[in-house]
Amino acid sequence: MIAHRGLSGIEKENTLPAFVAAANRSYFGIETDVHMTRDGKFVVIHDETTSRVAKANVTIEKTDYSEIKNIELYDICGKKTRTDLRIPLLSEYIRICKRYEKTAVLELKTPFTKEQVKQIVDIIKSEKYLDGVIFISFHQQDLIYVRELCPDSSAQFLTGDISKENVDFMKKYRLDLDCQHKSLTEDNVKALHGLGLKINAWTVDDPKAGERLALWGVDYITTNILE
Repeated sequence: MIAHRGLSGIEKENTLPAFVAAANRSYFGIETDVHMTRDGKFVVIHDETTSRVAKANVTIEKTDYSEIKNIELYDICGKKTRTDLRIPLLSEYIRICKRYEKTAVLELKTPFTKEQVKQIVDIIKSEKYLDGVIFISFHQQDLIYVRELCPDSSAQFLTGDISKENVDFMKKYRLDLDCQHKSLTEDNVKALHGLGLKINAWTVDDPKAGERLALWGVDYITTNILE
C-alpha cells in the first residue's frame, strides 16, 4: 500500500503532516510529486500552480522558493489555512521517508533536463536514501534520464495505456508499470507479470476495487485513504 501524496485522506496532500501521518501507519511507501522553482529549488506539490491548495496563486516554476515557503495552504476543508501546512522541500520529504523506513515513491512531475534529474538524484544521495526511492513519471524522457543516472534504481512508467509500444518501452529501460487501476484486468495483470513487470495500481479508494486488485496479484496499490 502506497499513501498517495501522503495520507491525503486525513491531512493536506503533499505536506509534512500528510507524510508523517502515512509514516506512522502500515503503508509500505509514500508518494509525492516534485517541481523546480525559478531559483532551482526542488519542492513537492502536485500542480504547477498553488491556486487549488492556497489562497495565494503562484506558478511554481516562475516563483522563487523564498516566496513559496511562506505560503500557507488550505486544510482539507478547503477554506481555512494552517500555519504548519506549507510546500515542503524534496529533501524534507526524503528525510521523513528515511526516518520512518518508508519507500519514497517520487513522481517527476514535469519534463526535466538531464542535469535537473541529476540534481534531484544528488539531493536524494545527500540524504543517503537512493536505495529507498522508486522513481515514477508520465514522461518517458525523465525515466530514460533516471535509468542513465541510476542504473539499479527502481522506476515505474505512469500510464493508463497498456499498449505494446508502452510495454516495449518499459522492457527496454527495465521499468515497471504504474497504471490507472481501471485499465487493469485479471488477464493483463497475469500477462504483465509474465513479462517480469511489477504493477502499481493508482488511485484506488474503493475497498472492493482494492480487494479485487489484490486478488489479481498487483504488487502495489496507491491510495488516498484505503489502508
